Amino acid sequence: MKLTSVEFLDGGELPVRYTCDGEGIGPPLVIGNVPAETQSLVLICDDPDAPAGVWDHWVVWDIPADTKEIPAGARIGTEGMNSWLKRGYGAPCPPSGEHRYIFHLYALDKALGLSETTNKAGVEAAMAGHILAQTTLTGRYRRQKTG
Repeated sequence: MKLTSVEFLDGGELPVRYTCDGEGIGPPLVIGNVPAETQSLVLICDDPDAPAGVWDHWVVWDIPADTKEIPAGARIGTEGMNSWLKRGYGAPCPPSGEHRYIFHLYALDKALGLSETTNKAGVEAAMAGHILAQTTLTGRYRRQKTG
Protein backbone atom coordinates (compact mmCIF):
# COMPACT_ATOMS: atom_id res chain seq x y z
CA MET A 1 0.00 0.00 0.00
CA LYS A 2 1.23 3.51 -0.74
CA LEU A 3 0.41 7.01 0.51
CA THR A 4 1.84 10.06 -1.27
CA SER A 5 1.07 13.73 -1.86
CA VAL A 6 1.52 15.96 -4.88
CA GLU A 7 2.42 18.77 -2.45
CA PHE A 8 5.32 17.23 -0.48
CA LEU A 9 7.66 14.25 -0.55
CA ASP A 10 7.90 11.71 2.23
CA GLY A 11 10.16 13.32 4.83
CA GLY A 12 9.89 16.67 3.05
CA GLU A 13 8.56 20.02 4.17
CA LEU A 14 4.80 20.37 4.62
CA PRO A 15 3.70 23.44 2.63
CA VAL A 16 2.56 26.43 4.73
CA ARG A 17 -0.93 26.23 3.17
CA TYR A 18 -1.67 23.11 5.27
CA THR A 19 -0.55 24.60 8.61
CA CYS A 20 -1.80 27.20 11.09
CA ASP A 21 0.27 29.79 9.22
CA GLY A 22 -1.70 29.17 6.01
CA GLU A 23 -5.22 27.99 5.21
CA GLY A 24 -5.04 25.21 7.80
CA ILE A 25 -6.66 22.65 5.51
CA GLY A 26 -5.73 19.01 5.09
CA PRO A 27 -3.19 18.33 2.34
CA PRO A 28 -4.06 16.38 -0.80
CA LEU A 29 -3.22 12.70 -0.47
CA VAL A 30 -2.93 9.94 -3.07
CA ILE A 31 -3.68 6.35 -2.10
CA GLY A 32 -2.38 3.37 -4.07
CA ASN A 33 -1.93 -0.39 -3.97
CA VAL A 34 -4.80 -1.00 -1.54
CA PRO A 35 -5.35 -4.76 -0.98
CA ALA A 36 -8.33 -6.09 -2.96
CA GLU A 37 -10.06 -7.43 0.17
CA THR A 38 -10.07 -4.02 1.90
CA GLN A 39 -13.46 -2.96 3.27
CA SER A 40 -12.47 0.49 4.60
CA LEU A 41 -9.50 2.80 5.18
CA VAL A 42 -8.37 4.68 8.29
CA LEU A 43 -6.21 7.82 8.21
CA ILE A 44 -4.51 9.20 11.31
CA CYS A 45 -2.15 12.18 11.36
CA ASP A 46 -0.12 12.78 14.49
CA ASP A 47 2.89 14.71 15.73
CA PRO A 48 5.32 12.57 17.77
CA ASP A 49 7.47 15.64 18.53
CA ALA A 50 4.85 17.60 20.49
CA PRO A 51 6.05 18.74 23.95
CA ALA A 52 3.11 17.05 25.74
CA GLY A 53 3.60 13.74 23.90
CA VAL A 54 2.08 12.51 20.64
CA TRP A 55 -0.49 15.06 19.42
CA ASP A 56 -3.30 13.86 17.17
CA HIS A 57 -4.14 16.20 14.29
CA TRP A 58 -6.58 14.11 12.26
CA VAL A 59 -8.46 10.88 12.93
CA VAL A 60 -10.63 9.56 10.08
CA TRP A 61 -12.20 6.14 9.58
CA ASP A 62 -14.66 4.37 7.28
CA ILE A 63 -13.05 5.96 4.24
CA PRO A 64 -14.36 4.00 1.22
CA ALA A 65 -11.91 1.25 0.20
CA ASP A 66 -11.89 2.41 -3.43
CA THR A 67 -10.69 5.94 -2.55
CA LYS A 68 -7.70 6.87 -4.72
CA GLU A 69 -7.20 10.43 -3.54
CA ILE A 70 -8.25 12.86 -0.87
CA PRO A 71 -8.26 16.39 -2.33
CA ALA A 72 -6.88 19.33 -0.31
CA GLY A 73 -9.36 20.36 2.37
CA ALA A 74 -11.70 17.45 1.63
CA ARG A 75 -13.83 15.74 4.23
CA ILE A 76 -14.13 12.03 3.66
CA GLY A 77 -15.15 9.10 5.81
CA THR A 78 -16.00 9.77 9.46
CA GLU A 79 -13.83 12.34 11.22
CA GLY A 80 -13.29 11.82 14.93
CA MET A 81 -11.76 13.77 17.77
CA ASN A 82 -8.25 15.20 17.53
CA SER A 83 -6.12 16.27 20.51
CA TRP A 84 -7.88 19.67 20.57
CA LEU A 85 -11.09 17.69 21.23
CA LYS A 86 -12.47 18.86 17.89
CA ARG A 87 -13.54 16.90 14.85
CA GLY A 88 -11.61 17.20 11.63
CA TYR A 89 -8.13 18.29 10.62
CA GLY A 90 -6.16 20.30 13.18
CA ALA A 91 -3.48 22.22 11.33
CA PRO A 92 0.15 21.76 12.37
CA CYS A 93 1.37 24.67 14.51
CA PRO A 94 4.55 23.63 16.32
CA PRO A 95 5.38 25.86 19.32
CA SER A 96 9.12 25.60 18.62
CA GLY A 97 11.52 23.81 16.34
CA GLU A 98 10.73 21.41 13.53
CA HIS A 99 8.07 18.76 14.06
CA ARG A 100 7.17 15.64 12.07
CA TYR A 101 3.56 15.11 10.98
CA ILE A 102 3.00 11.46 10.23
CA PHE A 103 0.02 10.43 8.12
CA HIS A 104 -0.75 6.77 8.93
CA LEU A 105 -2.97 4.93 6.44
CA TYR A 106 -4.53 1.56 7.31
CA ALA A 107 -6.49 -0.86 5.12
CA LEU A 108 -9.05 -2.80 7.17
CA ASP A 109 -11.08 -5.94 6.56
CA LYS A 110 -14.20 -4.23 7.94
CA ALA A 111 -15.84 -0.84 8.43
CA LEU A 112 -15.65 0.48 12.01
CA GLY A 113 -18.98 2.34 12.35
CA LEU A 114 -17.79 4.30 15.40
CA SER A 115 -19.31 7.39 17.01
CA GLU A 116 -17.98 10.77 15.80
CA THR A 117 -16.77 11.40 19.36
CA THR A 118 -14.22 8.56 19.07
CA ASN A 119 -10.56 9.53 19.45
CA LYS A 120 -7.39 7.87 18.13
CA ALA A 121 -7.18 5.40 21.03
CA GLY A 122 -10.74 4.24 20.33
CA VAL A 123 -10.05 3.84 16.62
CA GLU A 124 -6.83 1.92 17.28
CA ALA A 125 -8.65 -0.42 19.67
CA ALA A 126 -11.46 -1.01 17.16
CA MET A 127 -9.11 -1.79 14.26
CA ALA A 128 -6.87 -4.17 16.22
CA GLY A 129 -6.82 -7.53 14.46
CA HIS A 130 -8.41 -6.07 11.32
CA ILE A 131 -5.42 -4.39 9.63
CA LEU A 132 -4.63 -5.83 6.19
CA ALA A 133 -1.90 -3.31 5.26
CA GLN A 134 -0.50 -0.02 6.48
CA THR A 135 1.84 2.73 5.35
CA THR A 136 2.94 6.22 6.35
CA LEU A 137 3.78 9.58 4.79
CA THR A 138 5.74 12.12 6.84
CA GLY A 139 5.81 15.88 6.40
CA ARG A 140 7.97 18.26 8.43
CA TYR A 141 7.16 21.79 9.49
CA ARG A 142 8.95 24.59 11.35
CA ARG A 143 7.20 27.92 11.88
CA GLN A 144 9.02 30.92 10.47
CA LYS A 145 10.02 33.59 12.95
CA THR A 146 8.31 36.93 12.35
CA GLY A 147 9.29 40.45 13.35
